[in-house]
Amino acid sequence: MHHKEGRARRLLMIYNPTAGGRKRRRLGRFLSELEALGSVVTLRETEAPRHAESLARAADPEAVDAVLVAGGDGTVNEAVNGLARSSLPLALLPLGTANVLANEIGLPRDPAALARIAAFAPARPVWPGEAVAEGSTAARRFLVMAGIGFDAEVVEHLDLALKRATGKLAYVASILGRLRDYRPCFYRAEVDGAAVSAASLVAAKAHFYGGRFVLAPAARLEEPLLQVVVFAHAGRGAALGYLTAMSLGLLQRCRSLSILPGRTVRLIEPAGAAIQLDGDVQLRLPARIGVAPTPLLLVAP
Repeated sequence: MHHKEGRARRLLMIYNPTAGGRKRRRLGRFLSELEALGSVVTLRETEAPRHAESLARAADPEAVDAVLVAGGDGTVNEAVNGLARSSLPLALLPLGTANVLANEIGLPRDPAALARIAAFAPARPVWPGEAVAEGSTAARRFLVMAGIGFDAEVVEHLDLALKRATGKLAYVASILGRLRDYRPCFYRAEVDGAAVSAASLVAAKAHFYGGRFVLAPAARLEEPLLQVVVFAHAGRGAALGYLTAMSLGLLQRCRSLSILPGRTVRLIEPAGAAIQLDGDVQLRLPARIGVAPTPLLLVAP
């Protein structure tokens, strides 16, 4: 669905107000840039978890041309789920800790450039991933990745107050805590029917991870395919090795790491283990991960 050429989009902006003062100033600059471009913005603040999802779901295609999320990957993920049955595109103002999706589509940092993109840039179809717990019909979409193992544990044990106060330092603290309390565990899974055993597994839709670290080089939002990253070795030393290799851009050289393209992943055991989607634990094993049956329109430069 295209808005009329030459006219700035009418935007429903969903804003997560837990963002700090600096982010509020960035939002203010962005809003004044949009106003200068002639974009009509309806601003709605989120008041509770999953509120962004219901706001996006309720957005009226007659009244607005796109849903714009001012927040981090978690708020974006909620909006992606809210737009699952909508024709409205999604636009972004990155205000979060890592903003993996913004990095993935090459969004600039400058509020004026971001406003021009939100108001005028084309919306392109991308294929979200989708995860559903076995025995359930309530699928959850994701645009960056679904993970089990070490990264899901890091997310599950994240101190949210510390995250609000310090951003990335909260992840460092949680990673150190997970390394300290590491209990090796193997996951039983299937990728397109082939059995896989993993210490950790990430089904990636985007090639960036945790900011600008490259996890799955071949992953592309516009392709209806998952890149399944399998970490074979368990234990404190292995986890530390993988983290170090990723930070140095050498992860793909690890012999104990394999990347399998696939359309469906079954996560079988251990039951009850956490699955993180786009940086939040949203469901537990056993579950199925695949590509969503319909694309999402994403406003991108």
